[in-house]
Amino acid sequence: MSKLEIIIASTRPGRIGPTVAAWVDEYARRHGGFDEVEVVDLAEVGLPFMDEPNHPRLGQYTHEHTRRWSAKVSEADAFVFVMPEYNYGFNAELKNAIDFLHSEWAYKPVGLVSYGGVSAGTRAAQMIKQVVTTLKMTPLSEAVSIPFAMQLIKDGTLEGNDAMDAGAKAMFDELVRVTEALRPLRQS
Repeated sequence: MSKLEIIIASTRPGRIGPTVAAWVDEYARRHGGFDEVEVVDLAEVGLPFMDEPNHPRLGQYTHEHTRRWSAKVSEADAFVFVMPEYNYGFNAELKNAIDFLHSEWAYKPVGLVSYGGVSAGTRAAQMIKQVVTTLKMTPLSEAVSIPFAMQLIKDGTLEGNDAMDAGAKAMFDELVRVTEALRPLRQS
């Protein structure tokens, strides 16, 4: 049994993250590599900026929102972060959501679906790799990078193209392999 969580990083009004995540969700389900797929929207999770008095590695959470977030991340075997690029980096809400926890992320792979303008969010995707590896996550080389994402949205739906499909197939194939390879480490 394996569970994939697709995390929508953007929380701002007018965002396209949910539209991009819907495309990722549909692709993940069609791919069939995971028994369960869930979309988790950081806007709905609603974490405040870090308000826990203890270091996350201790797991001594004092707030209910942190305990809920911990349970949500703990139940996943793998992640896909659907993330915009803001000023050459990933957004603060995603960093905050990552920083709230520690051991819950360990030995879980993460696929990256980035979007933006001409750079397709690739600078944000590169930047987050150093953060997630510190938490013993495994970021994949295979990714989906969507340039000029707004232009691909028609009637509220992201219309994928051949490059996106090829990237998604490679990413999900590898995500399944790495999820299984890391399973013994997650169980110990």
